[in-house]
Amino acid sequence: MSALYEVRGLRVDVPLGGGLLSAILPGGKKTLNILDGVDLTLHSGETLGVVGESGSGKTTLARAMLGLTPAAGTLQFQGRDLAASNLRRGTAMMFQDPVSSLSPRMRVGEQVVEPFTIHGIPAAERTSAAELLSRVGLPPEMAARYPHELSGGQARRVCVARALALNPALVIADEPTAGLDMSIQGEVLNLLSGLKRDRGIGFLVISHNLPVIRHAADRIAILYLGRLVETGLTADVFARPAHPYTASLIAAEPNPDPRKRRDDLAIKGEIPSLLRRPAGCAFHTRCPIAVPDCALRPPALRAIGPDRQVACHLAT
Repeated sequence: MSALYEVRGLRVDVPLGGGLLSAILPGGKKTLNILDGVDLTLHSGETLGVVGESGSGKTTLARAMLGLTPAAGTLQFQGRDLAASNLRRGTAMMFQDPVSSLSPRMRVGEQVVEPFTIHGIPAAERTSAAELLSRVGLPPEMAARYPHELSGGQARRVCVARALALNPALVIADEPTAGLDMSIQGEVLNLLSGLKRDRGIGFLVISHNLPVIRHAADRIAILYLGRLVETGLTADVFARPAHPYTASLIAAEPNPDPRKRRDDLAIKGEIPSLLRRPAGCAFHTRCPIAVPDCALRPPALRAIGPDRQVACHLAT
């Protein structure tokens, strides 16, 4: 598979402004580091799942990859620097709340073809609303409805149809199954999987829902406090997590079998603030196997096997 999007050394800092906050922080910090040296590769026709707790930097990563957030590092889309690539035409975003991302004043049909208007696509090159809706399993009469007349699953499908309008090479999906019941979640994930297979679209799926990532993603990337701690094939990572943070997330995953109880329902301790990211390995304050050296040296992301990387001093 060819590299669709490559990220190297991605760093995102946001200004804190002046005043009391900067004055009380160590060294009078003027910026907050959200992402720190992230390296990722997403291939055409593949789904990369990005996982982490709230505040790990998942959404910031997506915004940086879309050029919506200023970032340092190298970002290449389809082999070209982000600034020089045809990013707007080649990418699409699916937001976490499908209903709020749709205008309540516009009919569904108007909204799924709106990307053509925004990008000035000639009428002869446009796809009809009915065809776009049919691609995602919705009947053509759905075009006449308003967003408040849709179910959660229908609204999600409408957003997928709109994302497909310009035949993007990359779709970034932020919590694509949030708020949906289990059966509808499966339908949406199967829909995305079919689009990936039939159209060769690359998907970046952001979620804290591990069962969703296990089902949807070919590869997985684990973020903790803005740093990658583990990447690899999804099946390998779930079967043999190498980083203690990954292992803790998987151990806390809900299990429908009542005979299988979990001793620990959550990772111990509170998530540290990015304003005071711990020195060394950022996870050492919550890690069950940390040794003194973990607090002194930040571990580099290193290969431990084919298509498998981990940032942990103790991982083998």
